[in-house]
Amino acid sequence: MSENMSEKQRPETDPEAVEEHRDIYGEDGAIRASFLSHIGAAIADRDVLALRADVADLHQSELGDLLEALLPEQRQALVSLMGSDFDFTALTEVDDTIRAQIVESMPNDQIAQAVQELDSDDAVYILEDLPIEDQDEILAQLPFTERVRLRRSLDYPEETAGRRMQTEFVAVPPFWTVGQTIDYMRDENELPESFSQIFVIDPTFRLVGAVNLDRILRTKRPVKIEEVMHETRHAIPATMDQEEAAQVFEQYDLLSAAVVDESERLVGVLTIDDVVDVIQQEAEEDLLRMGGVGDEELSDRVLTTSRLRIPWLFVNLGTAFLSASVISLFDGTIEHMVALAVLMPIVASMGGNAATQTMTVTVRALATRDLDIYNAGRIIRREASVGFINGFIFAVLIGIIAGFWFSDFQLGGIIAAAMIINMMAAALAGILIPLCLDKAGADPAIASAVFVTMVTDVVGFFAFLSLAAWWFNLW
Repeated sequence: MSENMSEKQRPETDPEAVEEHRDIYGEDGAIRASFLSHIGAAIADRDVLALRADVADLHQSELGDLLEALLPEQRQALVSLMGSDFDFTALTEVDDTIRAQIVESMPNDQIAQAVQELDSDDAVYILEDLPIEDQDEILAQLPFTERVRLRRSLDYPEETAGRRMQTEFVAVPPFWTVGQTIDYMRDENELPESFSQIFVIDPTFRLVGAVNLDRILRTKRPVKIEEVMHETRHAIPATMDQEEAAQVFEQYDLLSAAVVDESERLVGVLTIDDVVDVIQQEAEEDLLRMGGVGDEELSDRVLTTSRLRIPWLFVNLGTAFLSASVISLFDGTIEHMVALAVLMPIVASMGGNAATQTMTVTVRALATRDLDIYNAGRIIRREASVGFINGFIFAVLIGIIAGFWFSDFQLGGIIAAAMIINMMAAALAGILIPLCLDKAGADPAIASAVFVTMVTDVVGFFAFLSLAAWWFNLW
């Protein structure tokens, strides 16, 4: 409920129920079932006062969690019933699919009204997934200055700093005094709700420097801004990829950074809260892509999820046939010794797991720019050494087990040799394949797993079966 609502307007609610619902999370971190059923009942009864009392004061992240927990029809009804009391910033906290469903159910004039209450970065986040014609219709209803700012952000490519920046910032000329700057901040009504830096610009809006707020507070009023400002050595181009911008923040421990266009003119500011979202988003994308599921979300429909997973399953099917063709080359050897068929999966499985370990470390190092041309050789040698050591350890272990299992220590020696070969191949494949894909411009996170699995299967099967065929033919 809005803070200025009088007590007489509050719905008559059991105090114990209010206290129970105030903490919406259970011990497991999920929305309490009691709170969820309470909101569901209020939606079904179209009890607007109860919804305002329980929902209007929720933090945007809490409201986002609530929206994700509700059924699709309940989400849309909640937004409609809350009207202007609904915090549209919460839409930046939900899955893309859920946000699209809610926004698509709303008329454009309602979206336009809501967008005016949001920070520019949040407004862009909601508008960017809408069709161009809807974007144009919504922007046409906004004041000129706000329309120009949002359109400029939307014109930048997706997943760039320009899309994530906030166009509300504080900028002053270098000849102003600290006193003038303080008076400006006190009197101006359209400043950002929170900020930690004041940017210094020349008459053409080119970025000259910046001043931290704590420096302003510690400086006497007559001092000019140019005397206390510092150069902004970490200004971020608006076209820079958002992941690279996040790495700049991480490297230099920034709270905010100026965003400039190709002419070095100040166009926005990127803040740490946006960067944290970017880091989380990129980490989730890398994790999902390594599993071959692309941009899948929990809220996606069955057919959407199936469509996202099918392409790489097809690629995996092709590599599986390649592995099967290697086995078929030794069908005669397998017929004479069934133990080979029993032990084959062990070699391939151990190689696959070892390769996955190396690949995971490599893909993450590439994403964070910790792996580059200068240290690649050293890391490759390290992984090859690790592969040999681990291969030797497990070769001895598996060789002994196989020897006692089948009462044939020659077979144990064969699988031990194959294990060392495949573990070495797994280590090299786990680092070289992501490196080559990255060099070729492909995404190593989404493409590496299938090819690494193919290498470990083919090398594992071929090494084991060819060694067995050679040894038993020899004797």
